Amino acid sequence: MKQTNNSERGVHISPWEKSFDKVITPFEEFIHRQTTSGMLLMGTAILALVLANSALSGFYSNLQHMMISISIGSWSLEKSLHHWVNDGLMALFFFVVGLELKREMMVGELADMRKAALPMIAAVGGMLAPAFIYLGFNPVGEAARGWGIPMATDIAFAIGALVLLAHRVPKSLITFLVALAIVDDLGAVAVIAVFYTDTLVYDALFMALGLLGLLIAFNMAGIRRISPYAIVAVFLWYFLLKSGVHATIAGVLGAFTVPAIPKYDPERFSQQMKNLMARFDKSYRPGESILTNIEMRSVVQTLENGILKVEAPLQRLEHAWHLPVAFLVVPIFALFNAGIPLQLGSLSETLSHPVTLGIGVGLIGGKFIGITLSSWLAIKLGVAQLPPGIRFTQIAGVSLLAGIGFTMAIFIAELGFAAQPDYLLKAKTGILAASLLSGVLGYVWLRLVGDKKE
Repeated sequence: MKQTNNSERGVHISPWEKSFDKVITPFEEFIHRQTTSGMLLMGTAILALVLANSALSGFYSNLQHMMISISIGSWSLEKSLHHWVNDGLMALFFFVVGLELKREMMVGELADMRKAALPMIAAVGGMLAPAFIYLGFNPVGEAARGWGIPMATDIAFAIGALVLLAHRVPKSLITFLVALAIVDDLGAVAVIAVFYTDTLVYDALFMALGLLGLLIAFNMAGIRRISPYAIVAVFLWYFLLKSGVHATIAGVLGAFTVPAIPKYDPERFSQQMKNLMARFDKSYRPGESILTNIEMRSVVQTLENGILKVEAPLQRLEHAWHLPVAFLVVPIFALFNAGIPLQLGSLSETLSHPVTLGIGVGLIGGKFIGITLSSWLAIKLGVAQLPPGIRFTQIAGVSLLAGIGFTMAIFIAELGFAAQPDYLLKAKTGILAASLLSGVLGYVWLRLVGDKKE
């Protein structure tokens, strides 16, 4: 600990606390975290590939298949560590995705239909074209189940690549990509829920629907404490797991029931804070610690309670969970799912397989064709307009970055090819290769068409 200079006397600042002096917008914080998460994700994916193709491959495989059980009396739930990551931890990832979706649709880029039209139409085109291209390579059989894989965009990697070009692209282009990727996430969630559910256990499904209704009732009743939602959401996850619908959907459903309206409006909050600060100043006695001043301690506690009430629970949860999900959950998912054995002798055969080609061409070519063509049509027909400061050539560059499909694409591959390990290996190979190539092509394209700014 060190004391600052005279202009900041009375404030004790540790070296790592200087960031508190900088006020950033929620959007800037979101971009910063996605960029850092993308870098961490890349490092974890490389580590997974090293583990799967080294002397540690046996340890890596045993770790994935290690069984972990939770038991209470006669009840137990046993799954491999790999399944706990994909079905359990990833529910938190989908929870944050749900919070982001709800916020964007209420107050973000998707709230104003005039602004949202272009990224929404672009996202739909960017989902349909890759799916049709994949089905062109794999029209029938078990391989056709992978049609949803190239539809997904990895928001962390895509934004991370675009932020590297921040001095050459307008901020509105980053906003466009964020809105597009969030709509893309919504589409991926819908595809998982509707098309990657094989069999339904109706008793468990009805229990899950009842719990979802209870969460909605909490919201309608104005309950803003987090704990009731958390408890019910855990049971919702369990019954969805048993119902046959993928359990991670519980994260999105739970997020959509979290209240988005704060207890206090800004005017009421401001007045309350002024009154409390007047009491705080009045009770201050020079030389006396706040630990021994009951009045000051009470005011500080009331200040904290007021701050919580001016923040919507949705805003508070998104802020609290984005960091652990971006820096812990998603990298762990990458560690357990990106490790594929690279057999150089059969690499050409793998790369030329219809599953690999369908995903590769779908992510690179499908995203490019789907996003640019649908955007061009929307602008020409007057349904949407190009955001200020953005050229259409930059939209085309973003469509290449949208071909980075890492996290969500691998997740859908795990669902679609759970019973076909050979197809799953080829699918992951296609995802990794296409994501790398899309990132490079998108970066080079935007660097060439961008204007260098001071």
